[in-house]
Amino acid sequence: MKRNIFRDKVVIVTGASSGIGRATALEFARNGSRVVIAARSEERLKELETEITSIGAEVLPCVTDVAREDDCRKMVEKTVEKFGTIHILINNAGISMRALFEDVDLAVLKRLMDVNFWGTVYCTRYALPYILKNRGSIVGVSSTAGFHGLPGRTGYSASKFAIHGFLETIRIEYLKEKLHVMIIAPGFTASEVRKHALLADGSEQGNSPREEKKLASPEYVARWILKGIRKKKRNKIMTWAGRFTALLQRIIPAIVDYAYYLEMKREPNSPLK
Repeated sequence: MKRNIFRDKVVIVTGASSGIGRATALEFARNGSRVVIAARSEERLKELETEITSIGAEVLPCVTDVAREDDCRKMVEKTVEKFGTIHILINNAGISMRALFEDVDLAVLKRLMDVNFWGTVYCTRYALPYILKNRGSIVGVSSTAGFHGLPGRTGYSASKFAIHGFLETIRIEYLKEKLHVMIIAPGFTASEVRKHALLADGSEQGNSPREEKKLASPEYVARWILKGIRKKKRNKIMTWAGRFTALLQRIIPAIVDYAYYLEMKREPNSPLK
């Protein structure tokens, strides 16, 4: 029988109020982990807390805006105060955008970096000492946009590229300490990220340009996150399209550029001309 390595482990999941974050928190709870759920919505965290408690797992909800360093510090402090340590950090909180660079308010790009990149940096910085002691895992939930630029998503791609560089460097710096760092790129997943994607003026998109029912489920991604941690994976690109992107960009990058241009142009109300 396979040993459950997640039982009694202390796990922080950011962006836990919906989508991949919510599904991942529940998956860890089902595996007996003590789960810290962090997000901005107190109401949604309470709902998730009730669901995790009903499973029989321990849970700590923390209202957290990862774009604020002090919020991330306090979240880690509350975790250690309640559970004594941290074994795993899932940097999942993130937002997207949909606008051409020439049209977008630069404040939108700053917001993307503050949440996606700096949120990852802040949480990792404060959780790192405890994870190192436990030879634990740091996970960054990324995207194909972190391997190849996506048109209409300058801020999103930039933030994901930045996350990759940051986490890969952390991995190398702590090789001797056997720190496990994994970057996972799920591909298009059914979630609210496209609904809340920022447009050129900073307003939310409201509707998804994708058929959400046909996309991968958050639960599927969550199972892969646990599997990747169990197997100490470095990078996990979950879709064949993403794998081909990572490979072909080194061989025929111009063709990959054009393919993504056509793909994004086909979306309803695409900003591409």
